Amino acid sequence: MQRLFLGLSTLLMVVLLCVNVSADVTGAGSTTNDQVTSGSSSSNTAITGGYHSEATTNYQSGSSQTTSTTNTTNNNNNSYTGDTRTVPSASAPGISAMSQDLCTVGVGIGIQKPLIGGSIGITKRDMNCERMKLAKLLFDFNMKVSAVAILCQDHRVFQSMIMAGTPCPFFGKIGAEAEDEWKKYEQQRPDYEEYTKALRYMERVDNKIANEQELEVNPNAQIITDGNGNRIQLGNE
Repeated sequence: MQRLFLGLSTLLMVVLLCVNVSADVTGAGSTTNDQVTSGSSSSNTAITGGYHSEATTNYQSGSSQTTSTTNTTNNNNNSYTGDTRTVPSASAPGISAMSQDLCTVGVGIGIQKPLIGGSIGITKRDMNCERMKLAKLLFDFNMKVSAVAILCQDHRVFQSMIMAGTPCPFFGKIGAEAEDEWKKYEQQRPDYEEYTKALRYMERVDNKIANEQELEVNPNAQIITDGNGNRIQLGNE
């Protein structure tokens, strides 16, 4: 009987404690529970139970809080998507004329396209080299005039011989006789274009000098010239 009484008493205390705990939680977020221990006149305050918290954020009028995140990714793929087949590169052939007693020059060229390639090589004659070899051979045969004549086929040699006063041979004639023949048949000269251009220039200079000399003698003279400096006689056709 005593055990039954103790059990009911314990159950009643547990129920009362649960009711008090659930009622002690307030909207302010605190729970109070006063306990008094009889016999020694002491008191104890315990904080138990749950917790309640409220938070409020106020913004001024006209203000707001906005968070925006934008992520943009551009991926451009410009890789070539056409035909990726390759062919060996075309190389120009090496044409060599070294270690040979020949007056030739090697010329090579190569062209490469996406699907086809080609190359070619040829040799080209060096006429100046041939001329020097022939002149040396004729000189070795004691044919000195003939050796000079073949060198005179080069316009540079021809001009240098004229400037030196030893004109190139002309059909067996040498010296002053050869010079007269070259003037007579001037189109046969290897330097014909340079020669005629030089003649026109020297003619203009000579006419200018003659006109200046005449003006010194007769300052009142009226001299009319053409584009080459030649005097034009008015009234004469």
